[in-house]
Amino acid sequence: MKKYYGLSSGLLAAAFMLNAGITNADVPKDKTPKKAVVKKHAVVETDRMAWWNKARFGMFIHWGVYSVPAGVYEGKNSNHLGEWLMHDAKIPVDTYQAYAKDFNPTKYDPDKWVKMAKDAGVKYIVITTKHHDGFAMFDSKASDWNIVKRTPYGKDVIKMLADACRKQGMKLGFYYSQANDWTNPGGAAAGGHWDKKQDGSFDDYIDKVAIPQVKEILNNYGDVAELWWDVPTNMTKERAAKFLPLVKAHPNMVTNNRLGGGVEGDVETPEQYIPATGIPGRHWETCMTMNDTGDLR
Repeated sequence: MKKYYGLSSGLLAAAFMLNAGITNADVPKDKTPKKAVVKKHAVVETDRMAWWNKARFGMFIHWGVYSVPAGVYEGKNSNHLGEWLMHDAKIPVDTYQAYAKDFNPTKYDPDKWVKMAKDAGVKYIVITTKHHDGFAMFDSKASDWNIVKRTPYGKDVIKMLADACRKQGMKLGFYYSQANDWTNPGGAAAGGHWDKKQDGSFDDYIDKVAIPQVKEILNNYGDVAELWWDVPTNMTKERAAKFLPLVKAHPNMVTNNRLGGGVEGDVETPEQYIPATGIPGRHWETCMTMNDTGDLR
């Protein structure tokens, strides 16, 4: 994700997604909606997309350990994006991981978050489970670089949010950075790497971290409404194919277009703008940031 930012460790930044679907003119009538028909300039409605097309309005929650530095490194404000600070400032792995000691969101109240979202008319929530810094916001067995094992908070905030959504009838989706990870060895695909601790095989990273973690988020938290991939650097067709069985095991889940390797997914994701005439033949949702790094201080 390019433009969603962190606050202090007890807060978050959110961006709203306008789920615009596709116009009726783009969707041919079909009496067997359970079968998806792929055409060059047309989309056939499916049962799986029915809820999504009715939802129209979702909330994207961007939150992670990058909330601690909040866009500042060695006394200098970043002119870029808070969640890209590790990359932009070329922060060493050990230095960046030390931020986790100050990540302690004791005022986190997912029940209030979900209620607030519902009161605002939000129909579904998507939250970052792991951004490009590799920090998992859930209890992961694939990497101990996660909120449960590395922070004083020590709790799985994704599970807590999933429980709150389930209680209040809110659909929940997950963002996962599958191809960029600046901490786990081998995963530093975006912009190269700057620390020997990042050395390693990208394919080993996919097999040993990304694939197991995607299994964890899809299997450990109940129904997942939407899976949001991001920035498919170095994702070949063969690498992307490794993720597809995980997606197919959840046939009711909507996916976006950022897995890579030629995989289109269900939804296009224009960012920071609304396409005036839509995207012909494609479902789409626009991500619109509510603030930026400079506004948070």
